[in-house]
Amino acid sequence: MKIRILRLISLKGTGTPEELAILLDVSIRTVKRLIHELRQEGYLIRYCRTRRSYVPA
Repeated sequence: MKIRILRLISLKGTGTPEELAILLDVSIRTVKRLIHELRQEGYLIRYCRTRRSYVPA
């Protein structure tokens, strides 16, 4: 699942946390937890309000 999130981030196509949760068929809390874990693993990820998507930092 983390690899799928990373692919979507590289394409700047995650959408909002809510949209990403629907896409992955998980809860919003799970999306936020996975993003947090990826950041802890060293991935530079930020949320862009303009694009309404997670993007590489």
